Amino acid sequence: MRRRVADLSAIDLYLPVAMIKKQPIKKSKKIKVTFVLPGDHPYGKISVVGDFNGWDASANKFGKRNNGTYSTSVKLDAGQRLGFRYFADDGRWVDEDDADGHEPTPFGSVNCILET
Repeated sequence: MRRRVADLSAIDLYLPVAMIKKQPIKKSKKIKVTFVLPGDHPYGKISVVGDFNGWDASANKFGKRNNGTYSTSVKLDAGQRLGFRYFADDGRWVDEDDADGHEPTPFGSVNCILET
């Protein structure tokens, strides 16, 4: 699996995929979704943006974990279908090939889809 880096000014670049983990939260109708990037990812500072955080790049920034990978988590209601993408501080959009789906947007791009 590979992750596509969307950059309208250059050819798309394919990079190794990390993963998306989904865990039900006990005694709740929520799902904890954890987005993980490899420790050697080339994006610099990066965040996950989407319908769940108003596409706010400051809301869910990736942080380095003890095992060397990078991650960020969100708690979401179960049964949702949400658009998301990764956004690097240098302005690059990064798509997740491991998403539950992909859908075109009215802006000419494609959003990754997350189903909870």
